[in-house]
Amino acid sequence: MVTAAEGAGAQAWPAVLTWRSHDVARIESARVAVSGKRIKAHGRIVAAAAGAYPAFSASYDLVTDDSGVTKRLSLNVSVAERERQMSIARDEENMWLITDHEGESREAYDGALDVDMVLSPFFNALPIRRTGLHHTTESVTLPVVYVYLPDLTVTAAEISYTSLGSGGAIKLESPVASTTVIVDDEGFIVEYPGLAERI
Repeated sequence: MVTAAEGAGAQAWPAVLTWRSHDVARIESARVAVSGKRIKAHGRIVAAAAGAYPAFSASYDLVTDDSGVTKRLSLNVSVAERERQMSIARDEENMWLITDHEGESREAYDGALDVDMVLSPFFNALPIRRTGLHHTTESVTLPVVYVYLPDLTVTAAEISYTSLGSGGAIKLESPVASTTVIVDDEGFIVEYPGLAERI
């Protein structure tokens, strides 16, 4: 496990970040490249069956712009019965184009600039880094495009973050959690109680 102190040092990029679930057989690993606020990431979540979901594997490719706003997310999710793909892209009019097995849709998602994905500690870094919460003490409530795994349901949601100003602690309120996470100096999750820890 990476402790908060170990996670606080400067990170060399690109890097592979890996998280392990606390209580079920699930792991996420992502190759992440950072340049300023821009992020490129290629990751995978592999999960054994648990009470809330069947066994699945999900891979993703993410690109943000120079200000950290999500530009594009591609997803490929496999369960025993099927494999599905989804593409989420933000256009020049700040609308989100979602393409999946049911076709295409285009929505504003309440002006969201970030995508979050259930069961993934990685995606919390997007709004934290974009707003600089890992370096300041403040509270923000942000609209997000929220993706549920493994069924690839997409909804509009709000997530609140309150930086507690010490040890990388940030209080988080999301559709599925109310907890205090620990982030490293770069804004990436080290510890997400109830979900995963970085190893």
